[in-house]
Amino acid sequence: MKTALYDLHKELGATFTNFMGYEMPVKYRGIQEEHLNVRHNIGIFDVSHMGNLFVRGDAEKISYFITGNASKINEGMGEYTMLLDEYGYIIDDEVYFKVGKDEYLFIPNSGMHGSIYNWMRINDGLELKDMSDEYSILAIQGPKVDMAVMEVLEKDVLPEKFFEIRNIPEGKFKIKTDISKAFISRSGYTGEKGYEMYIYPAEAAVEIFRAFLEKGEKYGIMPVGLGARDSLRLEKAFMLAGNEFRGGRTPFEVNLDFFIDWEHDFIGKEALKKKKDSIGEKIAPLEVIDRGIPRHGDAVYSGEEKIGIVSSGGYSPCLKKGIALAFIKNGYRKEGNEVKIVGQREMKAKIVKCPFVKKGEC
Repeated sequence: MKTALYDLHKELGATFTNFMGYEMPVKYRGIQEEHLNVRHNIGIFDVSHMGNLFVRGDAEKISYFITGNASKINEGMGEYTMLLDEYGYIIDDEVYFKVGKDEYLFIPNSGMHGSIYNWMRINDGLELKDMSDEYSILAIQGPKVDMAVMEVLEKDVLPEKFFEIRNIPEGKFKIKTDISKAFISRSGYTGEKGYEMYIYPAEAAVEIFRAFLEKGEKYGIMPVGLGARDSLRLEKAFMLAGNEFRGGRTPFEVNLDFFIDWEHDFIGKEALKKKKDSIGEKIAPLEVIDRGIPRHGDAVYSGEEKIGIVSSGGYSPCLKKGIALAFIKNGYRKEGNEVKIVGQREMKAKIVKCPFVKKGEC
């Protein structure tokens, strides 16, 4: 599958990779250059492989499917949440927004919108509309993001609070567009200040992307691929659904139980309560001490004992060393503990605090 911006990516010299069935840019100039540009200037991403699922219905019925509580979300706001199965394992994590009276926009991870649609259909009280193929999603991220976005949009349309979302009326664009419907949210997956735009019809995003590159050139804007998106999120210790949740994981194991609102009923709640005191391992951040880049699936040892497995690993362009998220057994996750990562090569590492890179440290 291809997004509506595929031809533009080719024009910009992108190198492509297949990600969850989508032909997506993995890089343009280079992963490290794009990564650092987002940390210091601004980058624009095509993330249209993510889903757009509109759900209309009573907040209580919507909340039955998520660990968050839709009843507490005001119109024009959203939150991060998880959907669990009846055993308390994570099906997907995503952001959702209340975009109208009894209307919500869910953004499932790539390849998950069909599954989430079918999962939520079990509740007859909900009206669902999967618009994933009709919308494009652009992410504009970095410390200079406001200056570049205000070249394309009027300032008063920009959301100010984190997870705030606003409709973009046609008259708020400073450029000519063929957009019929658009939202902009104050959100992102990089740890930098940023916005995400949800654009209908999908093809209209091509001119928006071009406009950002042209008008944001003076602020150092750069197109960014999935390679840098992954290293950016890893430096902030953000979870990747296909890695950290693979094989069936509970929110406790990935340190996301903070996002559970226990005051409402939701699928998997009772099963999750029973699992709370029997979790044998949790995610922990590892920083490589010597040379080496950890990768997904590498084993983690304390002495000769295998104590865990790497779920996400890679190179940190800011720290200039290898970093990883790994599931580590109870009793071994103390900050400062040294471990051994064994994959294609053996490397020493230590357990550190999250995130790997704090804001402004790069």
